[in-house]
Amino acid sequence: MEAHRVMVTKMPKEPEFVEVEYRVEANYAGWRLDEYLCEKIPRLSRARVQRIIRHGLIADRKLKPATRVYGGMCFRLRRTKNIEPATPTDVGVLHDDAWLLVLDKPAGLPVHPTARYHAGTLTQILKDTLSPQAPADPVHRLDRETSGVIVCGRGPEVCRTLMRAFVAGTVRKQYLAVCEGWPQEDAFAVDAPIAEGTEAIRIAVRIDAALGKPARTRFEVERRFERDGARFALLRAFPETGRQHQIRIHLHHLGFPLVGDKMYGPDAGYFDRFSKHALEPEAWVRLRLPRHALHAAEIELLHPGTGAPVRFSSPLPADLRAFLAPGTDAADGVPVDPKVEVHPAPV
Repeated sequence: MEAHRVMVTKMPKEPEFVEVEYRVEANYAGWRLDEYLCEKIPRLSRARVQRIIRHGLIADRKLKPATRVYGGMCFRLRRTKNIEPATPTDVGVLHDDAWLLVLDKPAGLPVHPTARYHAGTLTQILKDTLSPQAPADPVHRLDRETSGVIVCGRGPEVCRTLMRAFVAGTVRKQYLAVCEGWPQEDAFAVDAPIAEGTEAIRIAVRIDAALGKPARTRFEVERRFERDGARFALLRAFPETGRQHQIRIHLHHLGFPLVGDKMYGPDAGYFDRFSKHALEPEAWVRLRLPRHALHAAEIELLHPGTGAPVRFSSPLPADLRAFLAPGTDAADGVPVDPKVEVHPAPV
């Protein structure tokens, strides 16, 4: 895998810049340049990416949004340098063979470089720790704050095979989520088309299918509980499509946002103030957790080498276990909190 390298250039009497180098992986050969960058920087709209290509991209020749990329193609994006936040480096290995590397990603670790994160990413960790003769590339995305199972392919052909499986919907995924409130039904589904939002790095639910792409998520309630007088539920989510932020958006749409979700949570202004490092203490108290409570618990797919079905799972991490009510399987080993009350069904 050729991942991203960071080079810092100091200019006299000018702001310090960072140049993020991209070397296109072979499995993206033939993609449009703007499509490739939208895949790598998913929080940016396509229009924003196209402006960056026209005005902030450095290459040995003129590149356009419609330029077709090829394996090994190299270019750089220049941005004003910000202090990069620290990110976790302890990534668990769930499975490793000649075709697959399956990892247990910690919350807080971005998968790909973004406007704020250059070196502290999963792709950079893979580049730093794996041999160039045995690289691995992530073949799907998890949000930075989402923990859990992420699948990497070893080699371009394996990556292409796996990416096609994700796009075709033949990969089965399960997530565990802690939401605010009590859904009335024990099992329910959300069919709500999702469309890209504005330049404010937002994605919005659109009930009109003409304005969004089809999106469907099934949910099962694992447990309803109360904590400090507020109602919460542990849900198992089964996304049947793969839209960005799908589970978070669908729960927000129902009125049961994820605990800790700054973008689709209790206040529409939280994410903007968080991005500006200006989120007030009262907001952190209201969010209840420093990250959104979503965990990629299980993935089932056909092994790209053998064709046999394989399944990989990750246990709920400690921060989410600690938030749950005692008495559930997911909370085994967590000390009893006398302020938590468990309820089998809504009243």
